[in-house]
Amino acid sequence: MKKWMIIVVLWVSLGGVAWWIWVGANAQDAAGFLEYENNKTIARGNEIYQAQCATCHGANLEGQPDWQSQDEDGYLPAPPHDETGHTWHHPDAQLLAITKLGTAAIVGSGYQSRMIGFEDVLTDEEISDVLSYIKSTWPKRVVETHNQINRDSE
Repeated sequence: MKKWMIIVVLWVSLGGVAWWIWVGANAQDAAGFLEYENNKTIARGNEIYQAQCATCHGANLEGQPDWQSQDEDGYLPAPPHDETGHTWHHPDAQLLAITKLGTAAIVGSGYQSRMIGFEDVLTDEEISDVLSYIKSTWPKRVVETHNQINRDSE
């Protein structure tokens, strides 16, 4: 009788360990707070993006031409938000702060940018929706890298 109880306890324990590993692995997949797999969030974000961001960053997230070189006034053009840009190099919290406060406020040290802060235009939720939409367009390998960046920034 004791032998069977030991087997049952081991079997249940191993099942619990397997479940814990599975939950932990799936939690790792969802690093950060952007809801890039939520269709309603993505749709709202796309709508807001087209109304507030597309003028500079492009309707298809393509950014402005020659975005890595300063223009005649010394400003960098608006970068793309697709996988060819550097948006995905930054954790969610930093992306929210840049969008909310403006690039110059986050970079500091006298950095000048035409990227305004949207804190008087959009709520944090709306900014998060836009960022979720942007992330939803990235290839899986870029999303995985961005999720790792979020985990590393915690």
